[in-house]
Amino acid sequence: MPSTPRPLRKLGFLTIGLFDEADPRRGHESTLEIIELGERLGFDSAWLRHRHLQYGISSPVAVMAAASQRTSRIELGTAVTPLGWENPLRLAEDLATVDILSGGRVNPGVSVGPPMHFDEVKEALYPDTADTEDFSYERVRRLLDLVRGKPASDFSGVQGFEVFSDRVQPHSPGLGRRLWYGGGSLSSARWAGEHGMNFLTSSVVKAEDREGPYDFAEIQLSHIRAFRAAHPDGEEARVSQGLVVIPTDSASPEQRAKYEEYAARRTPRTASPQGPARLMFAPDIVGTSAEIAERLHAHAAFREVDEVAFALPFTFEHEDYVQILTDMAAKLGPALGWRPGA
Repeated sequence: MPSTPRPLRKLGFLTIGLFDEADPRRGHESTLEIIELGERLGFDSAWLRHRHLQYGISSPVAVMAAASQRTSRIELGTAVTPLGWENPLRLAEDLATVDILSGGRVNPGVSVGPPMHFDEVKEALYPDTADTEDFSYERVRRLLDLVRGKPASDFSGVQGFEVFSDRVQPHSPGLGRRLWYGGGSLSSARWAGEHGMNFLTSSVVKAEDREGPYDFAEIQLSHIRAFRAAHPDGEEARVSQGLVVIPTDSASPEQRAKYEEYAARRTPRTASPQGPARLMFAPDIVGTSAEIAERLHAHAAFREVDEVAFALPFTFEHEDYVQILTDMAAKLGPALGWRPGA
Protein backbone atom coordinates (compact mmCIF):
# COMPACT_ATOMS: atom_id res chain seq x y z
CA MET A 1 0.00 0.00 0.00
CA PRO A 2 1.33 3.47 -0.82
CA SER A 3 2.46 5.41 2.26
CA THR A 4 0.08 8.21 1.27
CA PRO A 5 -2.97 8.19 -0.99
CA ARG A 6 -2.72 9.69 -4.47
CA PRO A 7 -4.06 13.26 -4.63
CA LEU A 8 -7.43 13.25 -6.37
CA ARG A 9 -6.90 14.47 -9.93
CA LYS A 10 -10.37 14.07 -11.48
CA LEU A 11 -13.69 14.45 -9.66
CA GLY A 12 -16.82 13.11 -11.33
CA PHE A 13 -20.33 12.01 -10.45
CA LEU A 14 -22.75 9.36 -11.69
CA THR A 15 -26.54 9.67 -11.99
CA ILE A 16 -29.30 7.27 -13.04
CA GLY A 17 -31.64 10.05 -14.25
CA LEU A 18 -34.96 8.86 -12.84
CA PHE A 19 -38.24 10.17 -14.24
CA ASP A 20 -42.00 9.91 -13.79
CA GLU A 21 -43.63 7.87 -16.57
CA ALA A 22 -46.37 10.51 -16.80
CA ASP A 23 -43.84 13.33 -17.26
CA PRO A 24 -40.54 11.91 -18.57
CA ARG A 25 -39.27 15.25 -19.85
CA ARG A 26 -39.03 16.69 -16.34
CA GLY A 27 -36.66 13.93 -15.18
CA HIS A 28 -34.47 14.20 -18.25
CA GLU A 29 -34.35 17.98 -17.90
CA SER A 30 -33.33 17.58 -14.26
CA THR A 31 -30.44 15.36 -15.35
CA LEU A 32 -29.28 17.95 -17.89
CA GLU A 33 -29.50 20.71 -15.28
CA ILE A 34 -27.42 18.61 -12.87
CA ILE A 35 -24.75 18.16 -15.55
CA GLU A 36 -24.74 21.90 -16.21
CA LEU A 37 -24.38 22.52 -12.47
CA GLY A 38 -21.51 20.03 -12.35
CA GLU A 39 -19.65 21.99 -15.00
CA ARG A 40 -20.20 25.28 -13.15
CA LEU A 41 -18.89 23.71 -9.94
CA GLY A 42 -15.73 22.53 -11.72
CA PHE A 43 -16.41 18.77 -11.88
CA ASP A 44 -14.26 16.98 -14.43
CA SER A 45 -16.87 14.44 -15.53
CA ALA A 46 -20.54 13.47 -15.40
CA TRP A 47 -21.57 9.85 -15.97
CA LEU A 48 -24.95 8.36 -16.87
CA ARG A 49 -26.12 4.96 -15.74
CA HIS A 50 -27.91 2.92 -18.41
CA ARG A 51 -31.37 1.50 -17.64
CA HIS A 52 -33.58 -0.48 -20.04
CA LEU A 53 -37.35 -0.94 -19.57
CA GLN A 54 -37.13 1.08 -16.36
CA TYR A 55 -37.84 4.67 -15.39
CA GLY A 56 -34.24 5.77 -15.79
CA ILE A 57 -32.12 6.85 -18.74
CA SER A 58 -32.45 4.24 -21.50
CA SER A 59 -30.50 6.24 -24.09
CA PRO A 60 -27.51 7.91 -22.42
CA VAL A 61 -25.89 8.57 -25.80
CA ALA A 62 -28.83 10.79 -26.72
CA VAL A 63 -28.69 12.53 -23.34
CA MET A 64 -24.93 13.05 -23.75
CA ALA A 65 -25.60 14.62 -27.13
CA ALA A 66 -28.02 17.08 -25.51
CA ALA A 67 -25.61 17.75 -22.63
CA SER A 68 -22.77 18.36 -25.06
CA GLN A 69 -24.65 21.34 -26.48
CA ARG A 70 -25.33 22.82 -23.03
CA THR A 71 -21.78 22.47 -21.69
CA SER A 72 -18.30 23.21 -22.99
CA ARG A 73 -15.77 21.51 -20.72
CA ILE A 74 -17.10 18.69 -18.55
CA GLU A 75 -16.47 15.16 -19.83
CA LEU A 76 -19.52 12.94 -20.43
CA GLY A 77 -19.53 9.20 -19.81
CA THR A 78 -21.66 6.07 -19.48
CA ALA A 79 -21.23 3.84 -16.45
CA VAL A 80 -22.09 1.55 -17.93
CA THR A 81 -23.70 0.61 -21.23
CA PRO A 82 -24.49 -3.15 -21.18
CA LEU A 83 -23.42 -4.31 -24.62
CA GLY A 84 -25.86 -7.21 -24.63
CA TRP A 85 -28.47 -4.65 -25.67
CA GLU A 86 -26.34 -3.07 -28.40
CA ASN A 87 -25.09 -3.63 -31.93
CA PRO A 88 -21.40 -2.68 -31.67
CA LEU A 89 -21.24 -1.14 -35.16
CA ARG A 90 -24.26 1.11 -34.61
CA LEU A 91 -23.08 2.04 -31.14
CA ALA A 92 -19.66 2.94 -32.52
CA GLU A 93 -21.30 5.32 -35.01
CA ASP A 94 -23.40 6.99 -32.33
CA LEU A 95 -20.51 7.36 -29.87
CA ALA A 96 -18.20 8.82 -32.50
CA THR A 97 -20.89 11.28 -33.62
CA VAL A 98 -21.48 12.57 -30.09
CA ASP A 99 -17.74 12.68 -29.43
CA ILE A 100 -17.27 14.90 -32.49
CA LEU A 101 -20.17 17.14 -31.45
CA SER A 102 -18.81 17.44 -27.89
CA GLY A 103 -15.29 18.32 -28.97
CA GLY A 104 -13.82 15.02 -27.74
CA ARG A 105 -15.42 14.78 -24.30
CA VAL A 106 -17.13 11.36 -24.44
CA ASN A 107 -16.01 8.50 -22.14
CA PRO A 108 -18.02 5.38 -23.03
CA GLY A 109 -18.09 2.77 -20.28
CA VAL A 110 -19.34 -0.70 -21.22
CA SER A 111 -19.89 -4.16 -19.78
CA VAL A 112 -20.77 -7.59 -21.14
CA GLY A 113 -23.14 -10.43 -20.31
CA PRO A 114 -26.70 -11.32 -21.31
CA PRO A 115 -29.30 -8.56 -20.91
CA MET A 116 -31.07 -8.50 -17.56
CA HIS A 117 -34.25 -10.64 -17.62
CA PHE A 118 -33.11 -11.97 -21.00
CA ASP A 119 -35.71 -14.76 -21.20
CA GLU A 120 -38.49 -12.19 -20.87
CA VAL A 121 -37.06 -9.67 -23.34
CA LYS A 122 -35.24 -11.78 -25.95
CA GLU A 123 -38.22 -12.04 -28.32
CA ALA A 124 -38.39 -8.25 -28.52
CA LEU A 125 -34.62 -7.69 -28.61
CA TYR A 126 -33.33 -10.58 -30.74
CA PRO A 127 -36.37 -12.40 -32.19
CA ASP A 128 -34.31 -14.31 -34.77
CA THR A 129 -30.87 -14.61 -33.16
CA ALA A 130 -31.40 -14.89 -29.38
CA ASP A 131 -29.91 -18.38 -29.23
CA THR A 132 -26.77 -17.44 -31.18
CA GLU A 133 -25.91 -13.98 -29.82
CA ASP A 134 -22.43 -13.76 -28.29
CA PHE A 135 -22.49 -11.84 -24.99
CA SER A 136 -18.85 -12.46 -24.13
CA TYR A 137 -15.82 -10.13 -24.15
CA GLU A 138 -15.81 -10.61 -27.94
CA ARG A 139 -18.63 -8.07 -28.12
CA VAL A 140 -16.39 -5.49 -26.44
CA ARG A 141 -13.51 -6.34 -28.75
CA ARG A 142 -15.75 -5.69 -31.76
CA LEU A 143 -16.67 -2.26 -30.39
CA LEU A 144 -13.03 -1.46 -29.64
CA ASP A 145 -11.93 -2.38 -33.15
CA LEU A 146 -14.69 -0.34 -34.78
CA VAL A 147 -14.13 2.75 -32.63
CA ARG A 148 -10.38 2.55 -33.16
CA GLY A 149 -10.79 2.58 -36.94
CA LYS A 150 -10.44 -1.04 -38.03
CA PRO A 151 -12.38 -1.96 -41.19
CA ALA A 152 -16.10 -2.65 -40.82
CA SER A 153 -16.60 -3.48 -44.50
CA ASP A 154 -14.77 -5.07 -47.41
CA PHE A 155 -15.85 -2.24 -49.68
CA SER A 156 -14.80 1.38 -49.95
CA GLY A 157 -14.86 3.80 -52.85
CA VAL A 158 -17.37 5.45 -55.15
CA GLN A 159 -20.60 3.87 -56.27
CA GLY A 160 -22.62 6.11 -58.53
CA PHE A 161 -22.79 9.47 -56.79
CA GLU A 162 -22.06 8.11 -53.31
CA VAL A 163 -18.74 7.66 -51.53
CA PHE A 164 -18.33 4.76 -49.10
CA SER A 165 -15.82 4.19 -46.30
CA ASP A 166 -14.62 0.83 -45.04
CA ARG A 167 -14.52 2.09 -41.44
CA VAL A 168 -17.04 3.72 -39.09
CA GLN A 169 -17.77 7.35 -39.89
CA PRO A 170 -17.30 9.80 -38.40
CA HIS A 171 -14.01 8.59 -37.02
CA SER A 172 -13.02 10.33 -33.78
CA PRO A 173 -9.29 9.63 -33.31
CA GLY A 174 -9.12 10.11 -29.52
CA LEU A 175 -12.21 8.11 -28.65
CA GLY A 176 -10.42 4.76 -28.68
CA ARG A 177 -8.28 5.89 -25.71
CA ARG A 178 -11.38 6.92 -23.76
CA LEU A 179 -13.20 3.59 -23.71
CA TRP A 180 -13.79 2.15 -20.23
CA TYR A 181 -14.70 -1.31 -19.01
CA GLY A 182 -16.90 -1.57 -15.94
CA GLY A 183 -15.85 -4.68 -14.09
CA GLY A 184 -16.11 -6.29 -10.68
CA SER A 185 -13.99 -9.41 -11.12
CA LEU A 186 -10.33 -10.26 -11.58
CA SER A 187 -10.95 -11.66 -15.06
CA SER A 188 -12.65 -8.42 -16.17
CA ALA A 189 -9.83 -6.33 -14.71
CA ARG A 190 -7.17 -8.36 -16.54
CA TRP A 191 -9.09 -8.39 -19.83
CA ALA A 192 -9.60 -4.62 -19.75
CA GLY A 193 -5.90 -4.11 -19.08
CA GLU A 194 -4.75 -6.48 -21.80
CA HIS A 195 -6.92 -4.63 -24.34
CA GLY A 196 -5.75 -1.16 -23.40
CA MET A 197 -9.03 0.05 -21.95
CA ASN A 198 -9.58 2.21 -18.88
CA PHE A 199 -11.16 0.56 -15.84
CA LEU A 200 -14.32 1.57 -13.96
CA THR A 201 -14.70 0.16 -10.46
CA SER A 202 -17.94 0.67 -8.57
CA SER A 203 -19.51 -0.14 -5.22
CA VAL A 204 -19.95 -3.78 -6.29
CA VAL A 205 -17.29 -6.50 -6.63
CA LYS A 206 -17.34 -10.30 -6.77
CA ALA A 207 -16.09 -12.25 -3.78
CA GLU A 208 -14.39 -14.95 -5.81
CA ASP A 209 -12.44 -16.52 -2.93
CA ARG A 210 -14.96 -18.71 -1.16
CA GLU A 211 -12.76 -19.00 1.90
CA GLY A 212 -12.80 -15.28 2.75
CA PRO A 213 -12.15 -13.07 4.57
CA TYR A 214 -14.39 -10.64 2.75
CA ASP A 215 -13.00 -7.13 2.75
CA PHE A 216 -14.50 -5.01 -0.03
CA ALA A 217 -11.59 -2.57 -0.22
CA GLU A 218 -8.98 -5.34 -0.44
CA ILE A 219 -10.93 -7.17 -3.16
CA GLN A 220 -11.25 -3.96 -5.16
CA LEU A 221 -7.57 -3.22 -4.65
CA SER A 222 -6.67 -6.63 -6.10
CA HIS A 223 -8.70 -5.78 -9.22
CA ILE A 224 -6.95 -2.42 -9.66
CA ARG A 225 -3.53 -4.00 -9.36
CA ALA A 226 -4.42 -6.86 -11.72
CA PHE A 227 -5.69 -4.34 -14.28
CA ARG A 228 -2.55 -2.21 -14.16
CA ALA A 229 -0.28 -5.26 -14.25
CA ALA A 230 -1.93 -6.29 -17.53
CA HIS A 231 -2.14 -2.81 -19.09
CA PRO A 232 0.54 -1.44 -21.45
CA ASP A 233 0.59 1.81 -19.42
CA GLY A 234 1.22 -0.01 -16.14
CA GLU A 235 0.85 2.21 -13.08
CA GLU A 236 -0.32 5.10 -15.27
CA ALA A 237 -3.34 3.17 -16.57
CA ARG A 238 -6.56 5.02 -15.72
CA VAL A 239 -8.87 3.70 -13.01
CA SER A 240 -11.99 5.47 -11.74
CA GLN A 241 -13.72 4.47 -8.51
CA GLY A 242 -17.48 4.87 -8.09
CA LEU A 243 -18.46 4.60 -4.44
CA VAL A 244 -21.63 6.16 -2.99
CA VAL A 245 -20.58 9.11 -0.81
CA ILE A 246 -23.02 11.68 0.59
CA PRO A 247 -21.50 14.82 2.15
CA THR A 248 -23.76 16.59 4.62
CA ASP A 249 -21.87 19.86 5.23
CA SER A 250 -24.66 22.14 4.02
CA ALA A 251 -27.53 19.63 4.31
CA SER A 252 -30.60 20.51 6.34
CA PRO A 253 -31.47 18.35 9.37
CA GLU A 254 -34.21 16.73 7.29
CA GLN A 255 -31.80 15.92 4.48
CA ARG A 256 -29.24 14.46 6.87
CA ALA A 257 -31.89 12.23 8.43
CA LYS A 258 -33.01 11.05 4.97
CA TYR A 259 -29.45 10.32 3.87
CA GLU A 260 -28.62 8.37 7.01
CA GLU A 261 -31.82 6.35 6.75
CA TYR A 262 -31.06 5.57 3.09
CA ALA A 263 -27.58 4.28 3.95
CA ALA A 264 -28.84 2.30 6.95
CA ARG A 265 -31.37 0.43 4.79
CA ARG A 266 -28.59 -0.62 2.42
CA THR A 267 -25.99 -1.54 5.03
CA PRO A 268 -27.07 -5.15 5.79
CA ARG A 269 -26.17 -6.27 2.26
CA THR A 270 -22.56 -5.19 2.81
CA ALA A 271 -21.83 -7.77 5.54
CA SER A 272 -21.34 -10.85 3.33
CA PRO A 273 -21.43 -12.00 -0.33
CA GLN A 274 -24.91 -11.79 -1.86
CA GLY A 275 -26.61 -14.22 -4.24
CA PRO A 276 -25.22 -16.84 -6.63
CA ALA A 277 -22.78 -14.30 -8.11
CA ARG A 278 -21.37 -13.68 -4.61
CA LEU A 279 -21.53 -9.91 -4.94
CA MET A 280 -19.96 -7.71 -2.29
CA PHE A 281 -21.37 -4.20 -1.82
CA ALA A 282 -19.47 -1.27 -0.37
CA PRO A 283 -21.14 0.61 2.48
CA ASP A 284 -22.48 4.03 1.55
CA ILE A 285 -20.48 6.79 3.26
CA VAL A 286 -22.55 9.57 4.85
CA GLY A 287 -21.06 12.43 6.87
CA THR A 288 -19.23 15.71 6.68
CA SER A 289 -16.63 16.08 3.97
CA ALA A 290 -13.89 15.84 6.60
CA GLU A 291 -15.33 12.56 7.91
CA ILE A 292 -15.72 11.13 4.39
CA ALA A 293 -12.18 12.16 3.41
CA GLU A 294 -10.78 10.42 6.49
CA ARG A 295 -12.58 7.20 5.61
CA LEU A 296 -11.54 7.35 1.95
CA HIS A 297 -7.90 7.99 2.83
CA ALA A 298 -8.03 4.75 4.84
CA HIS A 299 -9.71 2.83 1.98
CA ALA A 300 -7.14 0.47 0.43
CA ALA A 301 -8.50 0.81 -3.13
CA PHE A 302 -9.11 4.55 -3.00
CA ARG A 303 -5.48 5.10 -2.05
CA GLU A 304 -4.42 3.82 -5.49
CA VAL A 305 -6.77 5.83 -7.71
CA ASP A 306 -6.71 9.50 -8.67
CA GLU A 307 -10.08 9.61 -10.42
CA VAL A 308 -13.57 9.10 -9.00
CA ALA A 309 -17.16 9.15 -10.26
CA PHE A 310 -19.10 9.23 -7.00
CA ALA A 311 -22.56 7.71 -7.48
CA LEU A 312 -25.56 9.85 -6.57
CA PRO A 313 -28.25 7.89 -4.68
CA PHE A 314 -31.03 6.85 -7.02
CA THR A 315 -34.16 8.09 -5.27
CA PHE A 316 -33.31 11.57 -3.98
CA GLU A 317 -34.82 14.86 -5.10
CA HIS A 318 -33.27 17.44 -7.43
CA GLU A 319 -32.49 19.82 -4.57
CA ASP A 320 -30.71 17.00 -2.72
CA TYR A 321 -28.41 16.45 -5.69
CA VAL A 322 -27.69 20.18 -5.84
CA GLN A 323 -26.65 20.16 -2.17
CA ILE A 324 -24.57 16.97 -2.50
CA LEU A 325 -22.73 18.13 -5.63
CA THR A 326 -22.10 21.56 -4.16
CA ASP A 327 -20.56 20.07 -1.03
CA MET A 328 -18.53 17.61 -3.10
CA ALA A 329 -17.01 20.40 -5.15
CA ALA A 330 -16.58 22.95 -2.36
CA LYS A 331 -15.60 20.71 0.55
CA LEU A 332 -14.97 17.03 -0.20
CA GLY A 333 -12.93 17.40 -3.39
CA PRO A 334 -10.44 19.84 -1.85
CA ALA A 335 -10.17 17.61 1.24
CA LEU A 336 -9.05 14.83 -1.12
CA GLY A 337 -6.47 17.01 -2.87
CA TRP A 338 -8.65 17.94 -5.87
CA ARG A 339 -8.82 21.34 -7.52
CA PRO A 340 -11.79 22.36 -9.69
CA GLY A 341 -11.45 22.52 -13.46
CA ALA A 342 -11.34 25.86 -15.21
